[in-house]
Amino acid sequence: MSDSPPSQISPEAAPESAATEDRTAKTRQLLGMKGAASGETSIWKIRLQLMKPITWIPLIWGVVCGAASSGNYVWNLENFSIAAACMLMSGPLLAGYTQTLNDFYDRDIDAINEPYRPIPSGMISIPQVVTQILVLLAAGIGVAYALDLWAGHEFPIMTVLTLGGAFLAYIYSAPPLKLKQNGWLGNYALGASYIALPWWAGQALFGTLDPTIMILTLFYSLAGLGIAIVNDFKSVEGDRQLGLKSLPVMFGIGTAAWICVLMIDIFQAGIAGYLISIHQNLYAVILLLLIIPQITFQDMYFLRNPLENDVKYQASAQPFLVLGMLVAALALGNAS
Repeated sequence: MSDSPPSQISPEAAPESAATEDRTAKTRQLLGMKGAASGETSIWKIRLQLMKPITWIPLIWGVVCGAASSGNYVWNLENFSIAAACMLMSGPLLAGYTQTLNDFYDRDIDAINEPYRPIPSGMISIPQVVTQILVLLAAGIGVAYALDLWAGHEFPIMTVLTLGGAFLAYIYSAPPLKLKQNGWLGNYALGASYIALPWWAGQALFGTLDPTIMILTLFYSLAGLGIAIVNDFKSVEGDRQLGLKSLPVMFGIGTAAWICVLMIDIFQAGIAGYLISIHQNLYAVILLLLIIPQITFQDMYFLRNPLENDVKYQASAQPFLVLGMLVAALALGNAS
């Protein structure tokens, strides 16, 4: 038995622990998460960090939901390849464009809140950032046009959705409108971009984008508004200094946290109510059951300390929202 106190860290363990922390910080940096480290030198890793890969996931999932709700998706190599191309367009290209554009216009705020970000830290030049924005946008439009050709659309709906999403991303981040200056408008625009737009893309690619689906997903995007609020907690100080009216700045940390969780839960329950109205009762029950663990994690982490536990909350509670989206999509596809 060692004579060392139990709490003592051995000399061998300390470097290992430091190395682990360094790897974790670099991974967070590459994914575009809060709590990263500075000092990256690879221009391609810096460009990837600007695109925030962690934000691609909900858009890729939105495409899956749209394909499911169309009721026409058939598992074969061609459809899988086309769906993957739509995911590439929605996630890496257009979400990457949106995140890079947002970092470009938020460089003064990031200098206060996240000085390790690529632009305020000086790891990448402004001309390089502008080039990245234009290349990602052009590539996204190109893929959308190719998808229109594959689907045989007489009206280029995929291209129009891409242009509309790109414009929404621009007015969200850029003056003079800069929707993110208003907590309600900005967060709803973000929620619609992450839920409605990719859902519409998947729906239009494999089926018909009808008014019912558009209205339902815009309603669902009000739950996405609650998700978007989570991101505002990490930048309260910079938002307050620069006069941005995020909900945590407008209402305070505690009230904004309650607004966040209520928006998510209430509008999910509303979708479950709609599923009952169209006699998709089993799917409605599954969706309601998924809200229960979500509420549990909201109470455990987010409502108690939204500033410290935002990442834990996103990792634990939001998968149930994501699964609920797919349940709703499958119900709509089954009803069509």
